[in-house]
Amino acid sequence: MIDIHTHILPGLDDGARDPEEALGMLRMAAAAGTTDIVATSHANPHFAFDPQVAEERIAGLQAAAGDSIRIHYGCELHMTLDGIENALRCPEAYSIGHRGHLLVEFSDFLIPKTTSAILDRMIDRGLHPIIAHPERNPILRTRMSELAAWVERGCSMQVTAHSLLGRFGKSAKTASQQLMSRGLVHFLASDAHDLVHRPPVLDEVQRYVQETFDEEAADRLLIENPQSVLEGFPVSSGPIAMRKRPWYSLW
Repeated sequence: MIDIHTHILPGLDDGARDPEEALGMLRMAAAAGTTDIVATSHANPHFAFDPQVAEERIAGLQAAAGDSIRIHYGCELHMTLDGIENALRCPEAYSIGHRGHLLVEFSDFLIPKTTSAILDRMIDRGLHPIIAHPERNPILRTRMSELAAWVERGCSMQVTAHSLLGRFGKSAKTASQQLMSRGLVHFLASDAHDLVHRPPVLDEVQRYVQETFDEEAADRLLIENPQSVLEGFPVSSGPIAMRKRPWYSLW
């Protein structure tokens, strides 16, 4: 599996605190079946993102991890004026693997009316915005039609694995299932920050999707689409049908 959203680089944001925790997160991810992991440190007003520092931390962490797991470059861009302008100025410096797909995060308190126009500008510059965890955003999860319109424009959506499993609350789980049924989920990722509370594991959600939907859906969201991101290719989408539950499952 390929995890496109993690905070594993030590000391850059609110993720891994030190190299030891970062290495532990990588080992945990590999043990749960992750072969490739994208280091998407925050780029927001609280945590300045420096592409050169990120590359250096990735190189050091990869050397320590060996060939047990492959680490890829990326960031999680908060949609602020400065962040947007920086990404438009240097798309390759902010996109995953420098190949165009950009993980973007919205405020929980305000979604600008100009958002669609901003996303269009990004797409015109060759970026492919990936909306990070819309199911956890109290505004976005109530705007399914707007999210669908963004997908039509060329965006994609990443849902947090633990949201689908119900660990971010009922509202996030319900929104995750709605997004899945409408074909608006392109990736499931861990958004890992540590070893305990938000770990970098995807094996449980893989089993859940296989059992609740089907193996094709699990492969698309955890392997095929993430691989396309690493290679800079378009991702696939479409409705994901939930398996019919037998009558006795209600008891």
